[in-house]
Parts: sequence; structure tokens; C-alpha cells
Amino acid sequence: MSRKPLTAQQFMVTSIVTFTPDMEVMDAIEELVRKEISGAPVVDERGNVVGILTERDCLATVLTAGFHGEAAGPVGEYMSQNVISVDAEASLMNIAERFAQTPHRRFPVISHNRLVGLISRRDVLRAVLDLA
Repeated sequence: MSRKPLTAQQFMVTSIVTFTPDMEVMDAIEELVRKEISGAPVVDERGNVVGILTERDCLATVLTAGFHGEAAGPVGEYMSQNVISVDAEASLMNIAERFAQTPHRRFPVISHNRLVGLISRRDVLRAVLDLA
């Protein structure tokens, strides 16, 4: 009898912070700091993931705004648009391989073209410990 592979859906976080492209980036930075998280998906009005805003993106925002002496602007101007996501049914082994091959710390989890959660490197490591 073969064992069913463990999936993103089993270990992802479902209570997640999201931003919209038109949200002020300084408000988003405040939320990241307050919630003690390093990034969050950016979604459109239909719930589709259109980007991700990370601490790295926010540092670029602060540097740009400080250099030009002006307000930072909307999240959509600073978010990373090339988002790598995983399907809710993706195996943890597949996700671990993707983490090993990229610098990303988290992936949005998608089911039926909608954001359903977020899985991080730490979530994968926690799953490994739970199974040990």
C-alpha cells in the first residue's frame, strides 16, 4: 500500500495578510512590521495574485523615496510581479525542491486560480519535524 504524498494544503497558513496594488506602500510596510512578517501577496479585486511585496521591495521603496524626498506611492509600483506560486495539491517534496532552487522564502498557494494560503520554508521544515 503506497502512502499518499503530503501536500501544501496540509501545512500552509490560511490566515494571511494580503495587500492590493493601490494600497499605500508605507501602510503595507507598517502592516509587515506590526505583524512581524517578511512579505505578503498582492491581490486584485477578484482575489488573483498579481504580485508579492517583500521586505527587500520595501527597502527599495524607502531608499527611492528618501533619495527623491517624496512620498513612496502605491504597492503596485514596488511589488515583485514575477510571483512563483504552488498548487494546493503540490507535494511537500516538490515544494522543498523549489525552495532549494530559488531565493524565495514563501510561495502563495493557489487552488482553482484563487489564493488559499501561503507556505514558507519554515512550514516545510516544521512538516519534516512533525513526521520525524
